[in-house]
Parts: sequence; structure tokens; C-alpha cells
Amino acid sequence: MFKSKTSGNKGPYSYQKRREWETRNCVRYKCALTNTILDVLRQRPGWVDVKDLMMNMCVVDGSDGEWDFYWCDVGWLRENFDHIYMEEHVRICHFRNHYELTRKNLMVKNLKRYRKTLEREAGRLEAAKCDFFPRTFELPSEYHLFVEEFKRSPGSTWIMKPVARSQGKGIFLFRKLKDIMDWKKDGNRSEEQKDEAQVENYVAQRYIENPYLISGRKFDLRVYVLVTSYVPLKAWLYRDGFARFSNTRFSLNSIDDQYVHLTNVAVQKTAPDYDPEKGCKWQMQQLRRYLTARHGSETVEALFRDIDTIFVRSLQSVQKVIINDKHCFELYGYDILLDHNLKPWLIEVNASPSLTASSQEDYDMKCHLLKDTLHVVDMEGRLSGKEKRVGGFDLMWNDGPVYREDVNLEALGSSCFSANTHLAGCVNDRKQQLRKLLKPLPGQKSI
Repeated sequence: MFKSKTSGNKGPYSYQKRREWETRNCVRYKCALTNTILDVLRQRPGWVDVKDLMMNMCVVDGSDGEWDFYWCDVGWLRENFDHIYMEEHVRICHFRNHYELTRKNLMVKNLKRYRKTLEREAGRLEAAKCDFFPRTFELPSEYHLFVEEFKRSPGSTWIMKPVARSQGKGIFLFRKLKDIMDWKKDGNRSEEQKDEAQVENYVAQRYIENPYLISGRKFDLRVYVLVTSYVPLKAWLYRDGFARFSNTRFSLNSIDDQYVHLTNVAVQKTAPDYDPEKGCKWQMQQLRRYLTARHGSETVEALFRDIDTIFVRSLQSVQKVIINDKHCFELYGYDILLDHNLKPWLIEVNASPSLTASSQEDYDMKCHLLKDTLHVVDMEGRLSGKEKRVGGFDLMWNDGPVYREDVNLEALGSSCFSANTHLAGCVNDRKQQLRKLLKPLPGQKSI
């Protein structure tokens, strides 16, 4: 029996993958998207689009052909995952029930349950490490609980978000209960009302009224986390990311202005004074340099350690409910907001983070991200399973915390350590690292 790749053992599994590659001599891929990921797949040596392969074979019967790797959309996953057989080597880019973390209401539900479990098993101090998401209620099912909380802090600002939409669609801010009367309908509906169309599920979330501002503008962070297994949990953090800025100076006097409060690029690029040449993003390194100049390196190091905690705790909160499958991996896009005390807040997690580039710099970063994702997934069988770094990805968790190789844990003691993460903390010398790590397979030029 071959050992799982996530065991971190070189041995038979790596050998098997290498033999499979030599037998096939190519990776047959499908891609449901037409943006950056398709460019990356087309440029990868030894990878062949199934559509091109079928055309070359003169197959015209409408068959999609067999594939080894599929960058699918969640719609395809929902309709097909339970009905197809996948061979040992096949990989797809989502876990079956990824929505346990990426749907806003389920993410909060799982985090709340995980925090209660921690409090029961490890105490309040440990559970307090999960206090990184705003007070949240699902509507209409928790409408009455929400009203109780709402009345405890009259005049505060709340934000309403549809649980399963993206790009800022359907989001609005409110301060009065009359603005959300549509979501008052719940289990108390009359027999006549039950035949009416159901109200779309939303979450009502306490709005962060004191965001950290740069040049008077609000921003959030987009950070990428790659999970290759949930049992055991194996997660990688990408060194690069970006900050997304609003196009208009922040003010609580205009809660109806989406250009003030929503940082989604899909929203900001529709602003009348949006400049596509200038854009509304900073690379993560630029943001980290700014924060370090303002607050010092120790404060910023502590901030990024807190952000690391958000990644690990959120993944642990769904570890027991995600359907683990050796064929699956997931590239998550985390959205993190900083308040003026430099406390990070988890806003949401995206299962399909936008891979469309808004500038050449953005395109280059996303190309590197996706290339390195394919390196980690390792269809070619180049890796041993013991790597702590692959290109721009650092192994953050491998059935337990992962530490930097230059850290002597015995000398430092258990209370002081450095995690193996470098989010914007150093130059991403991915090309040099990949050159050392990845050797061409027989008959193939270097990646």
C-alpha cells in the first residue's frame, strides 16, 4: 500500500508519482476559467489541455476526454464530485464541502463552535485566541438574538452581507432595525406566508467602526493559504499578497457610500474617479514597510503572528467537518481587516479568490502564486514530502506547527519560537529556491 503524500514521507508514494509521470509523459488538464490560471496551465512544460489533445486525436464525439488535473468551478464540483471515479493521481482544486469555511454563515457557525470547544477543553485564555471575528448573526434564523444584541448598543453600525455572494454584491450598512424588516420573517411565518419566496440568507455583523487608515482610506488584506490535506491538516502560506484600498476617504457619516466602506476591487473600479493606471492596491511588502516605519518591527512582527493565528485557528475550526479527499486541494483567499489598534479581524474566506489581474504587477504576482500552487500539488512527483518551502509558499502547519530551520527550540524554550511563515517579511526569492528544489524529469526541460 502506498503512503499518503501528506505523511511527509518520501518513499513509495513519491516513487509511484514519478513512475506515473514517466508513463503518461504529460499532465492532461482541464480549466473552467479563462484568466490567469489558464495562462499558467498553458505555459507549464509537459501539461496538455484536454481540448487540444482531443482535437489532435480527431475526436469529435463531444467527449471531454480523460483528465489528470482540473481547475474546476464550485458549480461543477457540486454537480459532479459525488458521481465520478478519480484515479489515484488525479487532482481537483476544491474540497467537496469547502463552503463550511467559505460561506459566511457557516464560517461563523464553525468558529463559534470551535471557540466553545476550546473554552471547555483548554480554558478561557485559549478560547480568547479565537476572538478575531466580529459579532455575527445569521438572518432570518437568528433575528431575535440579533435584536437583543442590537439593543445593547444603540446607535452602533452593522453590516449586512448575503451568505453566498461575492465581489461586494448585496452588502449594505445600517443603524436602524427598520432597514432589515425583510429578514424578520422566520420560523413564525403563517401557513399562507410559507408559500411565499424565501428571504435570502444574510449575516448581520458588527461593523468595525475604527479601521486602520492610510491617507484617510480604509483597506483590507488579501492573503493566500493553500491546504493540501485536512487529515492530517497540512497548510501553506504564500509570502506575497496585497492590500485593497477604498477609493474614498473613510467616514461614518456616509454609511450608504459603498466606495467608502467596501474595498472589493469589483466595487472600487466602478467609482467615477477610479484611475485604472494607479489602481487601489499595495503589494504586501509595501504595506509591511509602511507599518514598520510607523510602529516598529516588534509591533509589526506581533501583528503578523496574530494573522498567522487566524489562519491556523480558522482551518482547525472546520478540520473535523471538511470531507477530506486525497484528490483535493484548496487555494483560499483570506480577507483580513486591521483596526486602529492593529488588531486583525477575519472578514471572510474565499474558495474562489479572483484570479483576474488588475495591473501588470498584479498579473505577475498571481502567475507566481499559481505556478507555485502547482509546484506544491506536484503532479510530476518531484517533491520528497519533507519540504518546508516551495517557491513562495512556506509550510505553516503539518499536523502541528512548523518552525524555521534556523531556530533551536531547545535553546529558546517552548515559550519563544519563530513559525515558518514569512508573509511579506522578506524578499520572495522564489526563482532561486525553485531552481535548487525542482530538477527536470527525464526528457523534460526545466520549469
